[in-house]
Amino acid sequence: MAQTTPNHTQTVSGWAAHDSSGKITPYVFKRRENGIDDVTIQILYCGICHTDLHHVRNDWGITMYPVVPGHEITGVITKVGSNVKRFKEGDRVGVGCLAASCLECEFCKDSQENYCDQIQFTYNGIFWDGSITYGGYSKMLVADQRYVVHVPANLPMDAAAPLLCAGITVFSPMKDNNMLDSPGKKLGVIGLGGLGHVAVKFGKAFGLHVTVISTSPSKEEEARDRLGADDFIVSTSAQQMKAGTRTLDFILDTVSAEHSLGPYLELLKVNGTLVIVGAPDKPMGLPSFPLIFGKRAIKGSMTGGMKETQEMMDVCGKHNITCDVEVITPHKINEALDRLARNDVRYRFVIDIADKPSNL
Repeated sequence: MAQTTPNHTQTVSGWAAHDSSGKITPYVFKRRENGIDDVTIQILYCGICHTDLHHVRNDWGITMYPVVPGHEITGVITKVGSNVKRFKEGDRVGVGCLAASCLECEFCKDSQENYCDQIQFTYNGIFWDGSITYGGYSKMLVADQRYVVHVPANLPMDAAAPLLCAGITVFSPMKDNNMLDSPGKKLGVIGLGGLGHVAVKFGKAFGLHVTVISTSPSKEEEARDRLGADDFIVSTSAQQMKAGTRTLDFILDTVSAEHSLGPYLELLKVNGTLVIVGAPDKPMGLPSFPLIFGKRAIKGSMTGGMKETQEMMDVCGKHNITCDVEVITPHKINEALDRLARNDVRYRFVIDIADKPSNL
C-alpha cells in the first residue's frame, strides 16, 4: 500500500545486535513522526521471544543488521494521529508481530493479515515507506493503529506482554480447530515453555482435558499442581507413550527443537489433528503410517490476525490469563538470551524497558 513517506526525525534509545555474534548493545536510531493513522507508544515492557534469538544470531539468514528485536510490546499511548478513533492518549496498548500488510488481499479483508504475502513484521521488516522496522527493545514505538490492540485494565502490563506473540500463537489454532468451544475434549500440549504454558492455561479456561507431553519428568509437578494440567506424559518413556495411544483429540506442538512427529501422532484419536506452532530450523520426521492408519491431519499455524489478537486479549482479561514471566532490566538482555538458548527460563523473559538502563 502506498503511503506518504513520514519524516524519520525522532531520536530513540534502544538496544540492537549489529552482527551474527548476537550481542545486544545500546543503539540510538530514528523513528518516523506520528502520521495521521499512527499512534506513538511509550514502551513499558517487551517480551523476549525465541524468534528474537534466531534473528540476532542470523540463524535463518534473513537478518538486516542492525536489528532491534522485540514483538511482544506493551505500553501507553502518548500521541494519536488525526484519523485515529479507536485509541486515545493514555490508553494501555499492545503491539505484536505485525507492522504492515497490503490491506487489500483476501486475507487482509478477512482479518487474517498475518497470512498476507506482503506482511511486514514489527522488526526486521520493510515498512510502507521503505524503512526497516525496529522492534520493542526500545523506549518508544510509532505504529499504525490497525496493528495495535487494547490491553484489558485488569492485566499487568509485564505479564501481558508475551500474550502478543506467545498468547496469540496458541490461541489462534485452538480457535481455528474449535477447541475453545468443546469442553471435555482432550488437548495435548507438546513442550512446557513460553508457548506451552499459555496453551495449558487456555485449555483449562475453556474446560478441556489437558495433557502436557514433555521430555522433562521434572516438569510434571509444576504442570499438574500449578498450571492445572490433568495428565502428563514423558515422551521419552515408551510405556507412557503407548498408554497414551489414541487418547487425544488435538495436539499443539510448541517445540522449536528438531524432533520427529511420528510418536506424537500415535497419541491422536482417529481424525485427530496436530498443529505445529514451534519452528524447528531443520526438517521434522514424518512417517506415513500414523497418518494413514489414524486418518490424522497435520497443520501449521502462525500468530493471528489483528481482530483475533484483540479477541485473545479480551479473553485473557475475562479469564485473568497472563504469562508467567521473569522481569529483567535492559542490562540483563544478553544474559537472558544466553539463558533462553539453554531453555533456562520459566516461562518468558520480559524486559522492563522503562528501567534506567546501565551499560550492557
